[in-house]
Amino acid sequence: MVRLTREQIQFYKDNGYIHLKGLIRGKELQRVSEEYDSLFKRKNSEKTESSWVGSDDTFRESDSPYTVKGIHNLQMHHAVFGQLLYNEALLDALQDVMGTENIMLHHTKAHLKPPEKGASYPMHQDYPYFPYEKDSMVAAFIHLDAATPENGGLFVYPGSHKLGPLEDFGPKEGSHFHYVDQKKFPIEGATPVIASAGDVVIFSYLLVHGSSANHSARARRMLLAQLADASDRPRGGEPGQPGRGWMLRGVNLTRDATVANRARD
Repeated sequence: MVRLTREQIQFYKDNGYIHLKGLIRGKELQRVSEEYDSLFKRKNSEKTESSWVGSDDTFRESDSPYTVKGIHNLQMHHAVFGQLLYNEALLDALQDVMGTENIMLHHTKAHLKPPEKGASYPMHQDYPYFPYEKDSMVAAFIHLDAATPENGGLFVYPGSHKLGPLEDFGPKEGSHFHYVDQKKFPIEGATPVIASAGDVVIFSYLLVHGSSANHSARARRMLLAQLADASDRPRGGEPGQPGRGWMLRGVNLTRDATVANRARD
């Protein structure tokens, strides 16, 4: 067991993210990568669950070849993805940055940026998609390929999580997606995360982040898990997705109390 150092935990608190190198490795990384490719191959003949295409001023859903394809709830497609969520090194790191051992799954998803045509994604916070009362939500961004600005890698604004929820410009501009003011947070001013396959970036759902377009001949494959402290609750009763509430570590005392109260009623 290798836990994060005090310096790493403080870096996360100060910057809202932490880049952990080689957290997923060996046969586990190989098997996840193989099943990921198989899943997208099976889905290729169907309409994938989500996609977007970006231009200078629009971010909209599209089935054009210049899109990023997405699949949600990977653990419902193959057991290997559910097993990955129980990786001890990953859970140890999550426990250290979240400050709790009661780690609850919200959902998983995969985004594949095709070579030479994967669109950029605007700088945004994940908060508007599923706000929680205590803002405990984090993402574990797992790289299956090396990622750079050239092939659509992740960009972050360090420390932006301290700003709290920012104005949501997506709906204001007629988009189904959520993003912040691109003039205040241009991707050109963000910090690129240069990653290798098997690296994991854990970040707060309040961190402003986005990604560049893929102009390279290499794909950029990633999968992501959103997780929260089990004692936290969604604002507004959002319906969630299959697997929400699945405990990856610890106990859900809030759910135990809710079930007990219903039984008494």
